[in-house]
Amino acid sequence: MQPFRRLLCTAACALLATGGAQAQTALDNIVKTGVIRIAVPTDYPPYGFVGTDLQPQGLDIDMARYVAGKLGVKAELVPVTSTNRVPYLQTRKVDIVISTLARNAEREKVVDFTTAAYSPFISAVFAPKTLAVKSFADLDGKSVGVTRGTIEDQELTKVLPKGANLMRFEDHAATITAMGAGQVAAVGSSQPAVSKLIQNQPQLGLENKLMLSQSPNFIGVPKGEDKLRERINEIVVEARKSGESDRMSTRWLGRAVGDIPM
Repeated sequence: MQPFRRLLCTAACALLATGGAQAQTALDNIVKTGVIRIAVPTDYPPYGFVGTDLQPQGLDIDMARYVAGKLGVKAELVPVTSTNRVPYLQTRKVDIVISTLARNAEREKVVDFTTAAYSPFISAVFAPKTLAVKSFADLDGKSVGVTRGTIEDQELTKVLPKGANLMRFEDHAATITAMGAGQVAAVGSSQPAVSKLIQNQPQLGLENKLMLSQSPNFIGVPKGEDKLRERINEIVVEARKSGESDRMSTRWLGRAVGDIPM
């Protein structure tokens, strides 16, 4: 039995060692292929959207290209929604996620994050001025739109009264369209995402009613890919220290990055 047990131990150790090696190949593969696949939003201005030239643009797009440039590789931008961005990372359809991804305990079970954030993100409940909303209790009996799987979805699920109807949409465009069409009385979203609707349909009289969260954006990497995570984190820190992050944020959000983790 002893030789057999030693054989099992040897095989198990070899398997673990192989698994450990495989779990650390992402950065090597990126350098070897000369391409990094980056999940980005294309329906969420000003973080990511399609311009008049049909090309992706926005803060997250700029950051994705900055990261690729610092790695010396080509950026392959992969459009994602708030619902599929984490599954794309888990199934290795992308190497990293730069898509307004907030870091929280639930996501940290399946995603590793950079410790440095690259941009600010503020979420709130928006509704017409004519709708009296001073607290979440005032949304009782009201329909509230939100994009499924976002930080707004998570926060509203915690605080809305039982009588409120939380309507989840599959992407940000659908959520904003529902607000503009009067399908919902209020919407949980970020200021930038709602800003275009406010500009295009001033008759709605939308305003910021209730703060939901202030959660800076981090870059997500696959679980266990420490070499890749550490290298990406170095790039984010460099962007923060050089002022490049401030330039991106000012260009797209109208404000500097501010006091967020680094």
